[in-house]
Amino acid sequence: MHEIICPHCGKAFKIDEAGYADILKQVRNSEFDKQLHERLALAEQDKRSAVELAQARITGELQKTASAKDAEIRELKARLDAGEVAKKLAVTEALSPVVAKKDAEIQALKARLDAIELQQKLAIGEAVGAVEKERDELRGGLARAALEKQLAEQSLKDRYETQIKDRDDAIERLRDMKARLSTKMVGETLEQHCEIEFNRIRSMAFPRAYFEKDNDARSGSKGDYIFRDTDEAGTEIVSIMFEMKNEADRTATKNRNEDFLKELDKDRSEKGCEYAVLVSLLEPENELYNSGIVDVFHRYPKMYVVRPQFFLPLITLLRNAAMNALKYKAELALVKAQNIDITNFEAGLESFKTAFGKNYELASRRFQTAIEEIDKSIDHLQKTKEALLGTDRNLRLANDKAQDVTIKKLTRGNPTMAAKFADLKTGSAPEQE
Repeated sequence: MHEIICPHCGKAFKIDEAGYADILKQVRNSEFDKQLHERLALAEQDKRSAVELAQARITGELQKTASAKDAEIRELKARLDAGEVAKKLAVTEALSPVVAKKDAEIQALKARLDAIELQQKLAIGEAVGAVEKERDELRGGLARAALEKQLAEQSLKDRYETQIKDRDDAIERLRDMKARLSTKMVGETLEQHCEIEFNRIRSMAFPRAYFEKDNDARSGSKGDYIFRDTDEAGTEIVSIMFEMKNEADRTATKNRNEDFLKELDKDRSEKGCEYAVLVSLLEPENELYNSGIVDVFHRYPKMYVVRPQFFLPLITLLRNAAMNALKYKAELALVKAQNIDITNFEAGLESFKTAFGKNYELASRRFQTAIEEIDKSIDHLQKTKEALLGTDRNLRLANDKAQDVTIKKLTRGNPTMAAKFADLKTGSAPEQE
């Protein structure tokens, strides 16, 4: 059992272990901090008030006692000049009960104050201990996190320094190798690199693709490689003309990528390829070509310039784009075929109409010519008719004239013929008799 004195009423009461544990639990509670400060302030105020009150009471009583004792002492001094030792004993005996009572009250107050201070110190100590423990744990966690971060940064730094050193060594080896190679060998090295990279993924990514060197130089020039890919039906998906250009670092005259674009576009057109790609290590300091895949459509149609690391991604990109457009190409080819059929039908119809029109025009002209000829024949027959009618009229007139002819009229004015006819007429008469 624990005895606790109430700081307000001053009464003492006892509690068991469970109640004491509950009080301690309340002390540890988060809300008890506020109450603790308030109670501490009140306890401190009560303590000061109690001390001041006790001091005032003791001072007043001592003053009263001192005044009374002083008067008594003066009286005793006057009355008992010779009994100083007895007087002191009497005074001591008179003062001892009051002083003892006051000392007991002061000791009780001090005990109460000490108990309150002890409780406060215990509560504050426990709270401070918990806070300090949590603070120490947080400090330890922060220290461990800082140490882990420092170790991770150091490890990352060491790893990247190692990678940078390895890359610098590789660059230096490549530069030494390029310095020892001729220009032709440098170019062939880039071509071999691209061919090896393509053949490495050919069976998985491009099983039906054609990727071979361009050996056809009949037109006077040729590219380096031609890529063609087809679908299962044999329809071409995409075709690319490749040109690989490399240059040693210590070459006196530096070539530019733009110097090879015109010839590459010519090779693409002559070999019937859809795209043209320049795989180049020229102009190594040019940020335009170092940024990735560069299209030069503003100069030449369907042409790209890439670094070797973008060689395979560009082929994949163009092939996938062509695969997506393949069905549209098939639909377009079907529509074109239908349009061609319609065009051929329309052309045949137009040809038939043209031929029919020509034949009609020719027949019409001949029919008109025949009509004109018939009209001419009719005119000719009419003239012949009129001529025949004129002849008939003339014959009738001639007949009439012949019927009107007599010997008399014939011999008129011709005596000789008249005599002859007379002789004939006379000579013929006897014979008739």
